[in-house]
Amino acid sequence: MADKKNNIFKRIGKKFTDIIAELKRVTWPSKEKLAKTSAVVLLVILFFAVYLTLIGTGGRWILDKIGFYDVVETEPTIATVGELEYELPAASETEAETEPAASSEG
Repeated sequence: MADKKNNIFKRIGKKFTDIIAELKRVTWPSKEKLAKTSAVVLLVILFFAVYLTLIGTGGRWILDKIGFYDVVETEPTIATVGELEYELPAASETEAETEPAASSEG
């Protein structure tokens, strides 16, 4: 048969004992090594922050120059369904129609 499990508090205590024993076996870096590696990590983060900012700004500048963000006004077009013709409103007109109107019911 399977061994009976220990009390939950004994199991938790054993886990903490194992954790402490493992932390004693860890080779901790010296203060100098910790400072050097931390400086390297911070410099790499700073480098990539500047690099990605330049890439994003450059991309935005290029898209502005080619007119990617320009708003184009269009004229209403005529749609034909069967024998009937419908004038389709421009985009600015459809936005005005979809805004909720103030109701007089109360």
